[in-house]
Parts: sequence; structure tokens; C-alpha cells
Amino acid sequence: MAGALIVAIVIKTFLFQAFYIPSVSMEPTLKVGDRVLVNKLSYKLHDVHRGDIVVFERPSTDPQTVESCDGKSMTLMPQKNTEEVHDLIKRVVAVGGETVEVRTGRIFVNGSELNEPYLPANSSTPPFESTVFPAPCIKVPKDEVFVLGDNRGNSAASNRFGPIPESLIVGRAFVRVWPLGSLGGI
Repeated sequence: MAGALIVAIVIKTFLFQAFYIPSVSMEPTLKVGDRVLVNKLSYKLHDVHRGDIVVFERPSTDPQTVESCDGKSMTLMPQKNTEEVHDLIKRVVAVGGETVEVRTGRIFVNGSELNEPYLPANSSTPPFESTVFPAPCIKVPKDEVFVLGDNRGNSAASNRFGPIPESLIVGRAFVRVWPLGSLGGI
């Protein structure tokens, strides 16, 4: 029995962990109450990729300095958060060194419209929060990622708190394990 417990602890600590989806921010991809498995080893073996669904620790709401797309330094003033959820799940839309902006309801990375087949037809991405972003386009700092929920109108993500350090990423969500009728890759 002790051996099984040790194996379970090792698996949860270093390899895989289940996470509960608490909000509508990732609909329609993930629904409230879904449970997903997260590969905690994935980013030890390869880089984070655009399109990955990641679980990460809630970032700081301290001001952060980033570069705008015109090369000027600017300070992002993230909104203070009152939610108690410690871990968040979102989709990576841009990685370190890439520029990201919203134009006419669409995400543009490095000046090209991002193909987002996972979003519902006719969905629109709201402009980044003007209280947070003094410019409409930013360059994602090295070793950071820009994340958004698939339910763009109902998701607080990098559009509200800015890019997040890769060091906050717990792992990559890769399979839905609950409800059983929805079991499968994501």
C-alpha cells in the first residue's frame, strides 16, 4: 500500500496532475466542471508552442514593463484580482519575441492574423483593456507567453494582466478525463 502511495505522489508531483475547470473562460473547448490532465514534464522537454492550452499559477498584478510594437518601452498596469482561484487555464496565442495585437476583433501575431479554428464561428476578441495597455500592440518578452481564454468575451487573461513568465506554467493540458462522455484529447 505504501508503494502505491509513493508512486501516486511521484506521478502527481512530477508527471501529471488533474485540474478542474471552474469558469466559462475556455468554452467551448472546455466547460465548467470538466477535468483535464496536465503534463507537468512537457515543457522540460520542449518549448511552449502557440496554440497550447496551459495551466499556470495566477500571475502577479504588479506593474510590468514591456516593449510596444513600435519599440517604445511601456508599463502595463494589471487589474487587481479578487478571485481566489490559484491556477488558471488558457491558450497560448503568442510566445517570447512575438508581437501581439487585436485588430477588428481578430488576434494578429507578428502582423499576420492568427488562425484560430478552435473559436466559435463569428466570435470576436475584444480590444485589450485600455486601463492595462497604453498601446494596442506589444512585443512579448523573452521567456514569457501571452495567453487568452477561448471564450474571449468572458475571460480575464493576458488581455487584463499582461504576458506571463513561462516559469509560472504548471504544464500543458492534453486530455479531458471528465465527464466520461467527453473523454479525449484537447
